Amino acid sequence: MESEPGERRGTYKQSQRAGFVELLFDVVFVFAFTRLSNRMASDLGWHSAYATLVLTLALWSVWYRLTWVTNRYDSTRPAIQALVIGTTFGCLLMAIAVPEAYGDSGLLFAGTYVAIQLIRPVWVMLVSRNKEVQLVNVRVLFWTVIPAVPWIAGVFAQGDARLAWWSMAIALDYAASVLDFPTPRLGRAGIRALPVQEEHLTERYRQLLIIALGETILISGMEISPFGFERDRAAALLVSFVITVLFWQIYFYRAGELLATAIASAQSPAHVGRLASYAHLTMVAGVGLTAVGDELIIAHPLGHTERYWVLVIFGGPAVFLVGRGLLDYVTFSRVSWSRPIGLLVLAVLAPATLWLPPVLVAVVATAVLAGVAAANLISWRLFPRAPNPASGQRTWDLP
Repeated sequence: MESEPGERRGTYKQSQRAGFVELLFDVVFVFAFTRLSNRMASDLGWHSAYATLVLTLALWSVWYRLTWVTNRYDSTRPAIQALVIGTTFGCLLMAIAVPEAYGDSGLLFAGTYVAIQLIRPVWVMLVSRNKEVQLVNVRVLFWTVIPAVPWIAGVFAQGDARLAWWSMAIALDYAASVLDFPTPRLGRAGIRALPVQEEHLTERYRQLLIIALGETILISGMEISPFGFERDRAAALLVSFVITVLFWQIYFYRAGELLATAIASAQSPAHVGRLASYAHLTMVAGVGLTAVGDELIIAHPLGHTERYWVLVIFGGPAVFLVGRGLLDYVTFSRVSWSRPIGLLVLAVLAPATLWLPPVLVAVVATAVLAGVAAANLISWRLFPRAPNPASGQRTWDLP
């Protein structure tokens, strides 16, 4: 691929494969996902779930925006590798701060997040000689400074006040991206010429989802280790493992396999890639909830099932199916009926499972996922589909 006029040779990405330094970056997210799951498991409830969601969105924003940088620029360049390694260390600090982010570690979490988000566009401007690319990052920098104010203000607040400040900050972060970074005198970013490496982008999404699935296995193994292979806990471990395998099967068959083709064939590849990021964020959130459920069913396989436990054990698969349905839409411009049917069955069965022990609640969720997976196989054999290019969509820049 040729560089744009005025851009240094070797700046834009030549290979569509993810670089090794990006895999190092992803390793931190295994730790981050574990910390997020542990935080939620320690305090089940709507308030804790929402507070954890805000932290998850912050970590996702860091991963997502850096992924688009490495998608457009050659990650073998020392300058880009330095950016990735620095961000990796910053994410490590954020992950360490997760359990006490709304307490004593607030400054570490918010300060590191703001530093990462500010340094990245400045660094890209220094690396690039293309004026158009620099102006895009000026817009990004402008919209990083604005939410930095409530991020830092939240550090000096406590409890719900901090959560409110940080909710405002993360809303501004995501709104800026959705609105295409409108900036005084510069307008919106709106750059259609910047390339999208669909194979690289798809590989990065797959890697992150695999890391999330691996985190469920890690948490299950850590949870059962102190107890040994008692019969009831061994059964719970098996159920949690089967759920992870079903997530993997439902994801990769077939939209997960054909996403790169859908992005490449779309009229607005960047926009389709952006929608795919939301699909994967939703699926990762579902996997994270399931990891919390795995902890519960292994720790209390035959105990009394609390209401919040059912919400977590069923909620993980439900959120995953929502994200998987969005991925269907991104790839094929339609949603498989197995997704809403699976959600409906989970909703109908949830009240009835309150009288079952946690491990059997998980068995019911597993049966629903198995039905969705079976419907995948049958549907594809009877009605094979190809990616359906999106039409009339505007290409949005996603730095």
